[in-house]
Amino acid sequence: MEGIVKCFPPVTALDHVSLKIRRGTVHALCGENGAGKSTLMKILSGVYQPDDGKIILNGEEQKFVRPADSLRAGISMLYQELELAPSLTVYENVFLGDEILVRGLLHRVDTAAEIAAVKRLMAEYGFSLDPSALIQSLSPGECQIVELMKALLHQAKLIVMDEPTSSLSESEAQKLFRVIRDLKARGITMIYISHRMEEIKMLADDISVLRDGAVVRSASASDLEIDEVIRYMVGRELHDYYPRRVPKIGEVVFRAEGLSAANGIRDISFQVRSGEIVGMAGLIGAGRSETARAIFGVDPVTAGSCFLNGTLLKIGSPRDAIRSGIAYLTEDRKRTGLCTGLACAWNITLPNYGSIGMKQVLNPARERRLTEELGDKVHLRWSSPDAPASSLSGGNQQKLLLARWLLADSEFLIFDEPTRGIDVGAKKEIYTLLNELASEGRAILVISSELPELFGICDRLIVMRDKRIAGERICAETDPEEIMHLAAVRQ
Repeated sequence: MEGIVKCFPPVTALDHVSLKIRRGTVHALCGENGAGKSTLMKILSGVYQPDDGKIILNGEEQKFVRPADSLRAGISMLYQELELAPSLTVYENVFLGDEILVRGLLHRVDTAAEIAAVKRLMAEYGFSLDPSALIQSLSPGECQIVELMKALLHQAKLIVMDEPTSSLSESEAQKLFRVIRDLKARGITMIYISHRMEEIKMLADDISVLRDGAVVRSASASDLEIDEVIRYMVGRELHDYYPRRVPKIGEVVFRAEGLSAANGIRDISFQVRSGEIVGMAGLIGAGRSETARAIFGVDPVTAGSCFLNGTLLKIGSPRDAIRSGIAYLTEDRKRTGLCTGLACAWNITLPNYGSIGMKQVLNPARERRLTEELGDKVHLRWSSPDAPASSLSGGNQQKLLLARWLLADSEFLIFDEPTRGIDVGAKKEIYTLLNELASEGRAILVISSELPELFGICDRLIVMRDKRIAGERICAETDPEEIMHLAAVRQ
């Protein structure tokens, strides 16, 4: 890609970006949220057209006016939010839009031929899936394999992977890494976008860093240290990656006793105190998000009780939870957190109209003033409160949700994967905001799949396994090995 320019007036998203990718390598593309990575890849995959610059593939200039053009040229894009039809089977998703048809008076799909082709593809690459399984029955890692098979079916020579491990367990991620190495050995080229620095160091042959829509460094991975990559990404040194704090822990704010729910969690009992950040660790499927959903009234509770400041809660819906002073930042901010098509201001105020005196009549001037103040408090980077939430980067979307619950003045806050898919600079800002909330006396529960993150920001850890609590440890008195043992080994 040479001199790529893309403007979304008044913003210049890409400013004469040039990128060279060597055949048969893994090229990591790094940068903060909003640096221009996704825009650049959407140009490569034909979703956007550049205002200037050119794309050259195998020595020939290309013009991609639609995604189909890019796909025909051998380029496939695997998005962070997987593009699969959950109610269709594996083979139906692999061939979706490119079905094998039996010619005749009435064309019909040749199901047997499609299943046979998927089986051959899996045998060639060592995948193990039931071609007739529904997508909704698969794990996130298996869904990634289906996306890869779609790319391989189209004989992709260049595969772009955008945060491919953001929703995978450690074992699923390791399987994906083996597939990536195998694809590279077969001469397939990959552009790998990730905020997980350890993955980039392990997989990448070359690294390019984008900042503010421009390439600020491009070099062999062997010539770049992780700290150097981070410095180029954020334009500054990131000292104290996990900001220090001196916790002032007070009385119990939230308490769960013998909580069981229709989603499978059983006999969950724990408490969180004022000024305390408690982490919830466990493998995917251990019941962490299910616990949060039950507390917040998303899934029905079948037994047990919850208390806030000693008062028994009666929560039958998220509305009840919000009114009681509980906030929940879901793990999937786009699908279950934000109304991405609505204005940023509305995303902040929608659940809070009653508490800010606008239950019957809206006051647009006051609403704008409140949202601007909250935007400043959480360091939101937006063009204006009127911009749609979809226009924000991942890190700023997360801050938008934070602003919502700050307006609600919630006493107990649950953060489910608060830094998933956001860059290191935005992560530190989120950690700083969590510290500030704790210092104000709020009780905080953080669910995360990243143990270093939990150890970096939490005072105490609750470990879940098989939809139950497997143990509880003070962070200063344990280590990641003990936590993993509790999470993975049946006692």
